[in-house]
Amino acid sequence: MEHGAYIVKFLGMTFNMSNVLMISVASLITFLIAVTATRSLKMQPTGMQNFIEWVIDFVKGIIGSTMDWKTGGRFLTLGLTLMMYIFVSNMLGLPFAVIIGDNLWWKSPTADPTITLTLAAMVVALTHFYGIKLKGAGEYGRDFLRPMPFLLPLKIIEEFANTLTLGLRLYGNIFAGEILLGLLAGLATTGIAGTLGAIVPTLLWQAFSVFVGTIQAFIFTMLTMVYMAHKVSHDH
Repeated sequence: MEHGAYIVKFLGMTFNMSNVLMISVASLITFLIAVTATRSLKMQPTGMQNFIEWVIDFVKGIIGSTMDWKTGGRFLTLGLTLMMYIFVSNMLGLPFAVIIGDNLWWKSPTADPTITLTLAAMVVALTHFYGIKLKGAGEYGRDFLRPMPFLLPLKIIEEFANTLTLGLRLYGNIFAGEILLGLLAGLATTGIAGTLGAIVPTLLWQAFSVFVGTIQAFIFTMLTMVYMAHKVSHDH
């Protein structure tokens, strides 16, 4: 079922208040997890500290598989933030959705293409920024002419393609999952038989959606580091 969004116009700009709300909630939860996990650090980690150290090691492994640590170490915070923020965002719409009137307020923010494409555009812009910063504008510009100058148009197209595929892959997987959960929730309102028939598929799909949401956070972070490596490493 299609639902609208509460739109506010301010200073000539249009704001989807559901997106604003869910971005804020995801950012707050990610921040609280980070603060809670690092509030009282111990030599022998337990609880949340143990969890966050495992995530850090996991992100280090992603970076190490794409570039040398001397170059890639500076991107640990970026990778960790993306991994945690996207995972939290993917999970928010799984337990329930909140619809007030005809407007959908509570959902996964990554189920909106505006948000995922913005994240993708930000990542691609960062790769260009660090490419210029670490190589210099001249050397970075010459990379687009290697190995043959006539490939320049294809390399420009590739930048737009990377942005689209990075953002739409994440959006498509999360949005499709929430659509199916919505259909199952609708089935549960058709009567006792519909409720009983929807319970098991809903639980199974939610469990699968947790897996998909985790994988998509990993893929987004991995591709970010792959794109970054191609821009900052001198052997690419």
